[in-house]
Amino acid sequence: MKQDMIAILDLGSTENTVVARAIRDMGVYSEIHPHDITVDELKALDNVKGIILNGGENRVVDGRPVDIDPALYNSGVPVMAIDHPTAQCEKKYTAIPEEDVLKDFVLKQCKAETNWNMKNFIEDQVELIRRQVGDKKVLLALSGGVDSSVVAAMLIKAIGQQLVCVHVNHGLMRKNESESVVEVFRNQLHANLIYVDATERFLGKLSGVSDPEEKRKIIGGEFIRVFEEEARKLDGIHFLGQGTIYPDIIESGTKTAKMVKSHHNVGGLPEDLQFELVEPLKQLFKDEVRACGIELGLPAGMVYRQPFPGPGLGVRCLGAITRDRLEAVRESDAILREEFEKAGLDKKVWQYFTVVPDFKSVGMKNHARCFEYMVIVRAINTIDAMTASVEKVDWEVLERITNRILVEVENVNRVCYDCSPKPPATIEFE
Repeated sequence: MKQDMIAILDLGSTENTVVARAIRDMGVYSEIHPHDITVDELKALDNVKGIILNGGENRVVDGRPVDIDPALYNSGVPVMAIDHPTAQCEKKYTAIPEEDVLKDFVLKQCKAETNWNMKNFIEDQVELIRRQVGDKKVLLALSGGVDSSVVAAMLIKAIGQQLVCVHVNHGLMRKNESESVVEVFRNQLHANLIYVDATERFLGKLSGVSDPEEKRKIIGGEFIRVFEEEARKLDGIHFLGQGTIYPDIIESGTKTAKMVKSHHNVGGLPEDLQFELVEPLKQLFKDEVRACGIELGLPAGMVYRQPFPGPGLGVRCLGAITRDRLEAVRESDAILREEFEKAGLDKKVWQYFTVVPDFKSVGMKNHARCFEYMVIVRAINTIDAMTASVEKVDWEVLERITNRILVEVENVNRVCYDCSPKPPATIEFE
């Protein structure tokens, strides 16, 4: 079932996602596109019922204000301008309009149907996947996280045994995570799962690399290389499934928005990539991915699992990765998760984790001076991962976490709590 769409054209606004989410909450599908989209490209999107020109503080690029193709005003659909008043637009606003005004434009002016829901989305994606893949096979990186699990369920629904899942242990997983993935997917769900232990390969490539972007690209590039190697052992592999979601694409930058960070499933892919990508979740926000997983019948425990970045603990062991700090991150993270579960915070807090910086501080252990690392605890709440607030954890809980980390984790003499919201901070440190 083709869903009506409102196209949001990015003319430098920092609140494109706010508008997109408001429209989706009405039950109407929306997408964000660059300002220089052509009329033909717009028509190729199918079922576009209206256009919103969303201007803002980043509208000036290389000293000149960006604008749209004037032909879009005559494309046959209503146009609304936000912070970008033009003579051609009947609807002009200097700020994001109130909900009833936006609803009037979308539902009355554009006559868009409220047919955006997960059941329809899944039906559309299953049809698109079958059309794209045909009788070929898809190779999927199955980390066991929310995104890859939902992609796996979607692909299984669409193509069944044509899906080959690969779990790569890059040595940057949380404690016992690879073992858990094998147990759940191979032994319980009977997925066609290939397990690859590439720990030494990844850590070797990352040795001495401190730049966050370089680390992400190395990890992403090695992932693709491993998949290629596994694909050569199989017949009929032509596609690579990925759990790219909308915030990944948005944060990787647009023509009028600066890059926040590259994502391993968006940037840094090798030029000799041999696979065509299958990305059925790339237009979903995180909460929508979870809703999709529930609609697909995945267990709640899997769908609401803690988010985990593609580069794993590689972006939580700050700077150049060392084995002692990597182990400190892994062990402290396990303690944090255990204590949050005991306190009931695992069901309340959206994401919580630890990081270990690449510098030491002076301290005292066993009545002697020591020079060791610190552990930083982060716990945040968010709906769509675009903004986030800090969880106000009870002091008694923080004390238990701190005491356990200082006693049980080697090479650590200090624990700190991160009180920074997003923005200005990001959720991850790198």
